[in-house]
Parts: sequence; C-alpha cells; structure tokens
Amino acid sequence: MSEAPSSRLFRTVRGEEPERLDRLVVRHLADIPRLSRTRIQEWIDAGRVRVDGAAVTRSSLRLRPGAEVEVLFPGARPHPPPVAQNIPLSILYEDDALLAVDKPPGMVAHPTPGHADGTLVNALLFHLGKAEGGAGLVSRLDRGTSGVLLVAKAPGVHARLTRILRGGAVEKEYLAVVYGPVPLPKGRIDRRILRDPQDPRRRTTSRSEGQTASTLWERLAETPGAEPGIALLRCRLLTGRTHQIRVHLEAEGMPIVGDPVYGAPRWKGLGDPDLADRCRAFPRQALHAWRLRFPHPWTGAALEVVAPVPSDVAGLLAAAGLSPLPEDL
Repeated sequence: MSEAPSSRLFRTVRGEEPERLDRLVVRHLADIPRLSRTRIQEWIDAGRVRVDGAAVTRSSLRLRPGAEVEVLFPGARPHPPPVAQNIPLSILYEDDALLAVDKPPGMVAHPTPGHADGTLVNALLFHLGKAEGGAGLVSRLDRGTSGVLLVAKAPGVHARLTRILRGGAVEKEYLAVVYGPVPLPKGRIDRRILRDPQDPRRRTTSRSEGQTASTLWERLAETPGAEPGIALLRCRLLTGRTHQIRVHLEAEGMPIVGDPVYGAPRWKGLGDPDLADRCRAFPRQALHAWRLRFPHPWTGAALEVVAPVPSDVAGLLAAAGLSPLPEDL
C-alpha cells in the first residue's frame, strides 16, 4: 500500500491573480473530500502553505502567474525556511533593483520536498546578505534547464517585473538541441497546453482544450548529410506555459535531446555511433535559456542579458559537427 502524500504542489496560471490564496488552494485541491475554506485558512495561519518556498500567513494574498504553491498536510513536518548557503553564483547582471543569474543545469530553483537546500534560493540569500527567508525569483526554469533567471531585490521591483512579464514586454529566447530532421528553416507552433490526465506531472497538447500557447522557432544548424542527426534551434516564447518548449517541440516531432519526460530514444537511429552514444548519455534536456530582453523596472531602459552556451551543450554540438556556433551565440 502506498503512503499518503505529505504535501501537494501546484503552480498558478494567468487569470488566477484576482483570486485569494485560500480560495485558490481549495479549488486546486478539490479532489480532497470535505476540504473547506475554513480548514485551508487554519493551515495558512499555521504556516502550512508555502509560496515559492516561503511560508505565507495571509489568506487574502493574491499571487502572480507562475508562483509555486506547496500545501503541507497535517501530520507532515513543516519545512524550515530556506537559509543562506555559500554556493557560487554566475551573475550576468546586477544593479540596486535586480540581478540576473546563469542557472547551471541540475540546480533546483527553490526548496521543495526532497531538495531542502543547495538550491538557487539558498545561494541568493547568501549573495543578498540574508540569513533566511525567500528570494524574489521572477522567472522559473526546470531543474534540467540552464540559463538566465531574473531575480528582484525588493518586493516593489518584483511587482513591477511581474507586470512587465504579464504585459508581454519581455522577450525570452532559448536554445534547444533536438533530434532531426528539421525540414523547415523556421516555424510557429500554436498548440494549447493542458495537464496530462494520465500523469499530473506532465503536460500535453490539444487543438481545442487547455491554455493557448505559441512558440516561434528557427533552425540555426543541423547535422550535415543524409543520415538522421540533430539540430540546434532558437526558440522564442510568445506565451509562458509550464514545459512549453519541451511539449511543443515533442508534439512537432522534434523532441529535445536528453529530455527525461518528453524525449524519445531517437539516438538509436543516428548514423554516427559517437554522436549516438553522446545523445544517449546526455544527462538532462538540452535546453538553455539563452537571452532575455526587457525594460528596466525603474528606468524603462532596454536591458538584454545573455547566458553563454554551457559546456555540455557546446560539446554535444561539437560532436555533431555543428561547431563553431553561429557568431551571435
């Protein structure tokens, strides 16, 4: 018999901003019998509801899209607040309002069950001179995805950056290494995204159900020759859904190399044995948040932050004969 879960995680989406936290939790946990709003308010008062890794105590709190909410069920031990840890950070940009970091692959953004420390939040607390608490992560990346992450250094800045994100003034570009062939030089994917009814940890696509989602992609390089190979794509998000690029590329027959959830063992069909071995052994999805363009939340000046191509992705491309990379990378 399997053990009852000690907590439940969910992420807020656009359109839920006006909703109070207590009502939001009740709706997302609607499958639990006899779970009332009063009970949820008691859990919030007791610190059993965390937003982006930090306990909150206001039932009336409104959350931005993309916030991760953890509900700790009674009987489970509460997680201590994140503490500062001296973990090296790669700072791409910093001023008094915000900073942008280059998150390495494998690093979890903020503490979750099973990852109580060693996260980006722990490193940011040390960098910002805080003993414990939360950190103002404005953007999110999956554990296996590397690249630019935006951090607000003050609550007011966080709110302004969130409005900028919601207003569509931010350009997000990713690099993805996918299994080919890629028959067109560029394209646009318009597929709705919804939670997979067979596996709540996954997302799937639909033409009629779920949230609207759009991704632009461009082929930058592809393995030469007639045999199946890999390709480097530049992807631009027009919307920001959970796992969007990974889901969209898989749905279009271009799964990302190394993706443990949406990938495919296409390395078996590669003509180059060395490249096939490298793709089979690649330890994470070959997806990198490469460039972020946005107006500064205080001055409105245009900012562009670029995270260099990580060594594991560069090595994979070199093995495929795709080096040197295009000049603007």
